[in-house]
Amino acid sequence: MPVKIRLQRHGKKGKPFFWIVAADTRAKRDGKFLDKLGIYNPNTNPATIELDVDGAVKWLQNGAQPTDTARAILSYKGALLKKHLAVGVKKGALTEEQAEEKFKAWMEEKEGKIGAKKDSLSKAQEAEKAKALEAEKEANAKREAESKEAEEAEAKAAAEAEAAATAEATDEATVEAAEEEVEAATAEEAKTEDKKDA
Repeated sequence: MPVKIRLQRHGKKGKPFFWIVAADTRAKRDGKFLDKLGIYNPNTNPATIELDVDGAVKWLQNGAQPTDTARAILSYKGALLKKHLAVGVKKGALTEEQAEEKFKAWMEEKEGKIGAKKDSLSKAQEAEKAKALEAEKEANAKREAESKEAEEAEAKAAAEAEAAATAEATDEATVEAAEEEVEAATAEEAKTEDKKDA
């Protein structure tokens, strides 16, 4: 029975979540499987991968063929390297201890790279948050300045209206006083004319 190590899709629409399984090649993609080797979640950054490395190596040694994506995942987690080292031990090129040391050194280096990526992502996220906060502060300051300008413009307009009203009242009083003077002058002229006629 030919066996493939492949991904079995789970999760919901737009949010895929995969199981890494060893299954008969004739089985449906999401159908029966022989062994569940791990999980792969591409929705996180970096992607979450949990893999039973020893189980994967056992299936690879028994002739299971990984699909392209499964091969990349197995390589990423070191299953292919472990199989390669096991072949070296079997041929006598390495001892068990040397193979284990090489695998541990490779895993430490890989974990360092993953940690560096996580750190860079968190720093980028913090920088983005700081940039957004700065932009928000600028927008708030601009809004406050605009509201102050509007208040000053309203106060200035109110003062101008008050000054105009005062000037208008003064003009009206001046006009009324002038009219009264004209009326008084007219009345005096009328009196003087009446005296002349009499």
